[in-house]
Amino acid sequence: MRSSGTANGPERRTDWDTAVWRKAQRLVRDLRQRIFRATRAGDQRKVRSLQKLMLRSYSNVLMSVRRVTQVNAGKGTPGVDKGVVKTPAARGRLVDHLATAQPWRSQPVRRVYIPKSSGKQRPLGIPTVTDRCLQAMVKNALEPEWEARFEGSSHGFRPGRSCHDAIAKIHLLARPNKRKKWVLDADIKGAFDAIDHGLLLRTLGTAPGRGPIRQWLEAGVLEEGVAHATPRGTPQGGVISPLLLNIALHGMEAALGVRHNREGEVAGKRAVVRYADDFVVFCESQADALDVRDRILPGWLAERGLSLSGEKTRVVHLTDGFDFLGFTVRHYPSPQTTRTGYKLLIRPSKESVAGLRERLRDAWRQLRGHNAHAVVRKLNPIIRGWAYYFRTAVSSATFHGLDNWMHRRALRYARRAHPTKPWPWRANRHWGRLSPGRQDHWVFGDKRSGAYLLKFSWVKIVRHRLVQGTASPDDPRLREYWWGRQKVNLACLSPGDVRLAQDQDWYCPVCGMDLINGEPLERHHQVPRSEGGMRLSANRVLVHLYCHQQLTAAWRKRRAQGLLREGVVNDCLSRVR
Repeated sequence: MRSSGTANGPERRTDWDTAVWRKAQRLVRDLRQRIFRATRAGDQRKVRSLQKLMLRSYSNVLMSVRRVTQVNAGKGTPGVDKGVVKTPAARGRLVDHLATAQPWRSQPVRRVYIPKSSGKQRPLGIPTVTDRCLQAMVKNALEPEWEARFEGSSHGFRPGRSCHDAIAKIHLLARPNKRKKWVLDADIKGAFDAIDHGLLLRTLGTAPGRGPIRQWLEAGVLEEGVAHATPRGTPQGGVISPLLLNIALHGMEAALGVRHNREGEVAGKRAVVRYADDFVVFCESQADALDVRDRILPGWLAERGLSLSGEKTRVVHLTDGFDFLGFTVRHYPSPQTTRTGYKLLIRPSKESVAGLRERLRDAWRQLRGHNAHAVVRKLNPIIRGWAYYFRTAVSSATFHGLDNWMHRRALRYARRAHPTKPWPWRANRHWGRLSPGRQDHWVFGDKRSGAYLLKFSWVKIVRHRLVQGTASPDDPRLREYWWGRQKVNLACLSPGDVRLAQDQDWYCPVCGMDLINGEPLERHHQVPRSEGGMRLSANRVLVHLYCHQQLTAAWRKRRAQGLLREGVVNDCLSRVR
């Protein structure tokens, strides 16, 4: 990337702490919805015009930099230039650079490896921060167009969809009263590393951003100081790579001959559910499933430079079951309770449970010598995350089994920490009725701080509602529908935070964006405690972590200028808006 000065407009200096996020988010959202609506209307000329407008939008630059440098999990991972953006001043400079820069040449991606569950290594390509922000900008321009085209069977790396939607769709297709009882459990071999560049660029057509995408695809990989060409594939680790994979795999339903009736239900002899490069095909006979595996899919994938993984692809009957996204889907005999003689159960897979136990076992070992408070802080996020992911399935028995296993690990911890103390002393030291409102006297924790270890069985089973058909958050007609679905995510909040969120109508009062948008949340005291503010809910609001930082910076700036006086602190909130 080379700056071209003021070629795209007058030079501006962005103050990150005073950015109007409410306006930027609204402008980007409205542009995305206009692109979606124009695509559904078939007005390709208008689509291209709006996409160019999105690429020139200063609000798109702001939102993209915020997403890459603050929200994404890899925000602290550098590319080949070893650069990261961590301060508000650096983010402002990056915005100004991207708003007046031309992508003359993209830099190679940095190759890193992460372990896979199978014991192998998964290669990742990490672009530079600048390239990641540019990819986020192009993604905002292209994604709404393809959201209007994508099939309802695709659930991976799409806004508003998740693994649980794929599992919910499988639940509908795999019920015992359905006829499709043979399943092709398939996986694409090295999907991100093998996509054909020519087909991908032809599929994109004349879309704005096609030139930078070609550069990102052909930029190469830098591994241990040695540059390698990339004639195929898209770097797994780039912001736009998941979208490009979904574009390349679009049309699988048509290739398989999947048909739907007027209500959107599957009416043909086949059905497919796909999450990125993992998918399952439901068929009515074993011969048809084998035909799909050996004849139909290989030819269709070969056009895209892809092939099925021989190790992970198999044809099974639902009575034998299959694993998908960490869940086991299987028919179990039940002649006395069901009309069909079988019942469908979707449970956490044995591999998922074994992987969790190994992770917890390693954590317990690392915590030897640490106090109980440190144990709770380390283990609770692991327990909470795993339990909330699997709470949509038949997981009660698994949760209780894991609680018993954790109790045994806690007993070993107490025995090792206090080898000379008798059992009654250890039990009184580490166990008790520590969880408020629960009649459980065997809760492990730290009685001095009040911190206690969560139990898997405390997480109640909640069924996931499947997203409707081809519904997309970019469809302006479905705003209320997506608003209702978003509120389901309150499970990640404490009861007190839920009440605060309800009082705020689920909006962040600083940026005006939805509270549940993937960003960390914090409680903000409108009257700071240092100024006599109380810990009461009337003095608190729930804001995004980065909005909280913005509020704090504004408050400190006013105090430094000598403008802060008693009763004015509460005015900071309205000024930052």
